Amino acid sequence: MRNTIARTQILDLITNSKTALSHAEIEQLLDGLCNRVTIYRVLDRLIDDKLVHKIINVDGSLKFAACRNCSDHHHDSHIHFSCLNCGSVTCLESVEPVFKIPRKYKVQEVNFTVSGLCPDCT
Repeated sequence: MRNTIARTQILDLITNSKTALSHAEIEQLLDGLCNRVTIYRVLDRLIDDKLVHKIINVDGSLKFAACRNCSDHHHDSHIHFSCLNCGSVTCLESVEPVFKIPRKYKVQEVNFTVSGLCPDCT
C-alpha cells in the first residue's frame, strides 16, 4: 500500500493511543484530513498488513489498536478490557485466555473482551 498522508496519520494515531480507537474517534482526530470512506479503506488495509487489529467491543462497536509482533499472522488472542464508565478499550497483552475448541473446528479469528471499570474510573 502506498504510504499516503492519510495512512501515515491514521497509523500514527492508533500506534500512539493508549486505548483502542473507533472509526468516529479517528475521524474526529484527523479533523477533516480525509473522508470516512478513506478511513475505512485505510483501516482495512492496515488490518491486512498486520499493523492494526480490530476489536469487537461489548456493545458491538468496532475499535482499532496497534498490533505487536504480527508480521506473519495476527497474534491478538490477548484480552481487551472495555470500561463501562468511560468507554475506553485497552489491550491487556500480558493476559492470554486459554480455551479448547472441539476437533474439526479451525479458528481463524479470536476476540476476547471483558468489561468492568478501568483504573482511571475505579
